[in-house]
Amino acid sequence: MDEWIDAFATSLGEEPSSPRETGAVLKLAREVAHRVERRLAPVSSFIAGVHVGRVAAEGGSREAALAEALEAALAMLPPESGSTG
Repeated sequence: MDEWIDAFATSLGEEPSSPRETGAVLKLAREVAHRVERRLAPVSSFIAGVHVGRVAAEGGSREAALAEALEAALAMLPPESGSTG
């Protein structure tokens, strides 16, 4: 799986994601799918990617931009099912 995603990035002329970036994107998709709506998981990942691309184009850090996007999304998520409070 990692080889495929790296090859996909390279085919688009992009730097492959680091394991940390991949983990953050998968966490975002998982949390959105489970706590909001499954079909919004890829869309939220796309929006996070657009944010990361813009920040990187402006000279910022990809990793920091991805962390910012993840933090923003997690802050907006409804409480997990079964949680109290």
